[in-house]
Amino acid sequence: MSLAGKVAIVTGSGRGLGLAYAQELARRGVSVVVNDVDADVTTAAVEAIQASGGRAVAVVAPVGPTATAKALVSTAVEHFGRLDILVTNAGVLRDTVLWKMSDDDFDTVVNVHLRGTFTTVREAVQHMRQAGEGGRIICIGSPTGQRGTFGQTNYAAAKAGIVGMVRTWALELKRAGITANAVVPVAATAMTATVPYFAAAVRADANGEPMPAFFRQELGFGTSDDVAGLIAFLGSDAAASVTGQVIGVGGDRLQIWTHPEPALSAQREGGWTYEALEEAWPTTFAGATQSVGEHFPELPEEFKPATD
Repeated sequence: MSLAGKVAIVTGSGRGLGLAYAQELARRGVSVVVNDVDADVTTAAVEAIQASGGRAVAVVAPVGPTATAKALVSTAVEHFGRLDILVTNAGVLRDTVLWKMSDDDFDTVVNVHLRGTFTTVREAVQHMRQAGEGGRIICIGSPTGQRGTFGQTNYAAAKAGIVGMVRTWALELKRAGITANAVVPVAATAMTATVPYFAAAVRADANGEPMPAFFRQELGFGTSDDVAGLIAFLGSDAAASVTGQVIGVGGDRLQIWTHPEPALSAQREGGWTYEALEEAWPTTFAGATQSVGEHFPELPEEFKPATD
């Protein structure tokens, strides 16, 4: 078992996707530091892991501050003697359109997702580099950070920023044997539960029923457990050569996201003046412009939400 005996921190792991990650790692022999802001939820998560034969300890604190990052790493080392894996999953939402988004809406989301990822990874990497045994950094991205979503300026900025940091860290940490990857999960969560398009899939998951094939196959939309296997793999010795990647997973689908590349390159001697662009854009460039947002196929009739 390439995970047995390792130690992981999973932020935001009291419930939902984070809990699924922590439970999967624990099931495979990893000792886990469980983190959440809700003490009752965090305690319940630790007790559930322990009841299944795993090892876990709690840190109740919001990610973002450096003090929390230090507490997470010191807890892992003090309780389990080492740190091998960090999964930065903690997050919050403050959705609203740009012209209604307050400073606090923006700062709160960016602080938890982006700064929280930065401070926690920085602290973990400092320990891993000193220990000299390599390590695994797994950061959670989002389709919103890749393509944008209406009403999520703050969340899109944070998730896109995480991907940029991961690509940089893969370069900086290679020599130390530490990998850095981003995972883009697509699953039934508290957030997707509010989207009518996914209602039939979320309902099936909540009822413990198999999720319809349309969602699992056509949309790559599944359960939290469908994502957890990738988290465990990226944390393992088997993934030692995987770094700097953005990997989407959901339902029956796994995707490797491309790094941004030019969709079209064109040259003009003397450069691109206003007049040159006005003339060339409709014929040379317009066909290469990229779509924004996610585009879903029409729901089959049996999965369409009921209307009054």
